[in-house]
Amino acid sequence: MRFRNSAVAIAAGLLCLTVVALAQGRLFFEAYGRDPETNNIPYDGRFTFARLKYTTGPGGYYYRGLPAWAHGYDTAERNLMKILNEVSYLGPHIEEGNVLALDDPELCKYPVAYLTEAGFWTMTDKEAAAFRAYLLKGGFVIFDDFRPVPYDHGGRGWENFEANMRRVLPDARFVDLDPSHPIFHSFFEIDSFNIVPQFYDVGRPVFRGLFEGNDPTKRLMAMVNLSTDIANYWEFSATGFRPIDESNQAYKLGVNYVMYGMTH
Repeated sequence: MRFRNSAVAIAAGLLCLTVVALAQGRLFFEAYGRDPETNNIPYDGRFTFARLKYTTGPGGYYYRGLPAWAHGYDTAERNLMKILNEVSYLGPHIEEGNVLALDDPELCKYPVAYLTEAGFWTMTDKEAAAFRAYLLKGGFVIFDDFRPVPYDHGGRGWENFEANMRRVLPDARFVDLDPSHPIFHSFFEIDSFNIVPQFYDVGRPVFRGLFEGNDPTKRLMAMVNLSTDIANYWEFSATGFRPIDESNQAYKLGVNYVMYGMTH
């Protein structure tokens, strides 16, 4: 009788797991290809994380059925803002973050912007012109989570990103950065890229920059995390998937990027 009860309990448990799995699968396919719900807040002068959205290219819905621009939304930015609030006096919005199109006039109110999965990034001519204006007026953008083909999860990788940026700034030249650049010392001291963890990418990450007027002595307009996914550590930092020390290193980069963007 005890064995029979145990068997029934196991069978019931398996049935529950099956139902949950089917429900999750149904929700995944129902949500596939849809933009997540966003709730932008009005500008009030406080720092607000601004995520850039775009029309996702083919194959970019591989993660939870989300469009490529929304991978990690909005857990990654909320966690980063919590850390930023704890270690600095910036006083950012923590639970609220804004999602803006490249040609949204509101974008120019936010000095720091973030774009993920540039291998799937598509852009209209209107968006390119608006993004050019944003950068030239003093905007700073962080590009994260993409890599060269064929390692870009089906995306068009660096080639797609570079082609888009040449539409934004035809003379743009990206240069590899080393740890001596001020962005890596704007808050935390990052003296070596050996501390930068890799969640699933192979090899070493590459950090590239785009400077105003292509002059390395001037303002950095764009920070590129290539062949790495820094925001993945922000997204999963409280789940136990990776060691805490690795998340801490990724947070250092995020904090430095924001501080640089706010002071240059």
